[in-house]
Amino acid sequence: MTINIKEIKAIRVATGAALAELGAERKDIVALDADLAHATMSCTFGEKFPDRFFNCGIAEQNMICMAAGLAISGFVPVASTFAMFGAGRAYEQVRNSVCYPHLNVKLVFSHSGLSVGEDGGSHQAIEDISLMRSIPGMTVLVPCDGNEARKALRAAVTFKGPVYIRAARLPSPVFTADDAPFEIGKAVTLREGGDVAIIATGLMVYQALLAAEELEKTGIQATVLNIHSIKPIDRQAIIDVARKTRRVITVEEHSVIGGLGSAVAEVLSEECPTALKRMGVQDRFGQSGTPEALLDYYGLTSKHIVETAKEVVERVK
Repeated sequence: MTINIKEIKAIRVATGAALAELGAERKDIVALDADLAHATMSCTFGEKFPDRFFNCGIAEQNMICMAAGLAISGFVPVASTFAMFGAGRAYEQVRNSVCYPHLNVKLVFSHSGLSVGEDGGSHQAIEDISLMRSIPGMTVLVPCDGNEARKALRAAVTFKGPVYIRAARLPSPVFTADDAPFEIGKAVTLREGGDVAIIATGLMVYQALLAAEELEKTGIQATVLNIHSIKPIDRQAIIDVARKTRRVITVEEHSVIGGLGSAVAEVLSEECPTALKRMGVQDRFGQSGTPEALLDYYGLTSKHIVETAKEVVERVK
């Protein structure tokens, strides 16, 4: 894939615009927010459809229970807040009020990962994927750019059952094609190479593509696999690239415990034991800083992916 940057847009902004588009198409869609609508960008929906928008105040647990009630009443509720508050503070309500009865609730939680930046470790959710994917029946989607964010929300409201969408705060390149496929449970191969497989999710997909371009200059050909569906995960795509390259790197803006790296390790350990290196937050909290400085400090840039790929290729002959 040749990287073609169309614009710079935050995934949270793209999901807000997509929610408003879907609201115009479907009268059964309602939106809820926990007093953060201008940060999560659900305000875009609220401005167009005030009669279907509910500001629940700083009461995330109540918001999730309201969403459950609206789903029982036949609506398709889309609830938004920061990932730390939705996946963390309201975990019990997500588990027991939404997933246990398998209700048709969609959760779009923004400000996830280290790229929240200066808000610091208390607000940087690096456990949200782990928490959400561990709940029975929950579907977990992590779009890599604004185009995928729009497709993810459209897929989520069509899908029957609870869905979690992780929406990043940081403005980032929109580089996937408008007509690129997006299917729950299916990965997308963005680049082919036989020496190493870089399996990435979210904002790290762009970094993986940059790394693959640099690696090619040194004679290393990398496959880049975009996992936008963490659960269900595309087991066959993971097995195929592992058999092809014999070397796998996972990259995520999330703890290496319970996220993409863990999900890929689970597949490979059962189906195709392969040399695996997991890149992510190494059992640490985040801290305050600019998003760019934090991603560099925690080793989550294309430069670090290049270094890791070279090490893996050298180690596994």
